[in-house]
Amino acid sequence: MSDTISVTGLVAITPRHITTSEGLAITSFRLASSQRRYDRTQQRWIDADTNWYTVSCFRGLASNAAGSLVKGDRIMVSGRLKIRDWENTDRSGTTVEIEADNLGHDLFWGTSTFTRTLTSGTDESGSSVAETTEFAEGANGDGWVAVSA
Repeated sequence: MSDTISVTGLVAITPRHITTSEGLAITSFRLASSQRRYDRTQQRWIDADTNWYTVSCFRGLASNAAGSLVKGDRIMVSGRLKIRDWENTDRSGTTVEIEADNLGHDLFWGTSTFTRTLTSGTDESGSSVAETTEFAEGANGDGWVAVSA
């Protein structure tokens, strides 16, 4: 069984992107999520404990995450929580993972520029063509313009 969870935090390591021999894109990274609270007796902000998650993305989300995230980014992740106990000859522990369904920059901390990606198609000759859509002021009257890659 897996539960759905939404978490905000910092990308703690450079995201690792691979493509399997079957063509499945996978991106994974560690996420540090800390809560801060105001202590009225000390009249200052204090940090609470940090929760650590391993976040995994698959397919199109993996490709988009690899091109969008860098170490230190503040992001929001929503996905399926998986908690696994592990053991080897020296140690044992618990791994907390999130299999991401959605993620993006946390706009409380800054701005972001969005580029929409569409599925690849083929042109008249049968060659693969990728197309993206970008928001551009005044383009086509509605603000969206198609850009061939």
